[in-house]
Amino acid sequence: MSFPWYQAISQPEPLQQGDIINDCQVIHPPRKLEAGQLENITVKEIDAIVLTQSCDLGQNKVEIVLVCPLYPLKDFLDALPADQYASIKSKRKVVENLKKGYINGYHLLNKQADIVGDFMVADFKNVYGVHYDFLVELTTNTTNRVRLLPPYREHLSQAFARYFMRVGLPMDVDVEGYI
Repeated sequence: MSFPWYQAISQPEPLQQGDIINDCQVIHPPRKLEAGQLENITVKEIDAIVLTQSCDLGQNKVEIVLVCPLYPLKDFLDALPADQYASIKSKRKVVENLKKGYINGYHLLNKQADIVGDFMVADFKNVYGVHYDFLVELTTNTTNRVRLLPPYREHLSQAFARYFMRVGLPMDVDVEGYI
């Protein structure tokens, strides 16, 4: 039994979790924002994937949709510090750790011939809120949207939940000498 990772959306369809939005405009705020001071705000275009639940999108329960950047694996590996990840062996280890879900804040997605040409990395460390109406308008006018399919969409959601719900404890459990 085959489970494809993606579906190409060739006609307007409602926005769903797992939709990949190419050239999505997001607001990148400055370090410090004063009331009424808008000149330091920049708009970036990113490839993004929708993280907001499909049920919330479908029932118009959200005004702001949560998205995260999506990078080709090659670009992700190229952005690693060269002094630490110069060798092929070290990059293979990163890929293996991404695959296993061991690198906190990132999630590896498969490639699929003719739809997604490279492995993709979702970046949970940098999420953005984008207005629902803007995304609907953006996706209505495109005929080449890609959608992550179940069960991979739910796997992405679960990985994001694990990252988002982390709790750092001030002191670990000390079981030294118990056994």
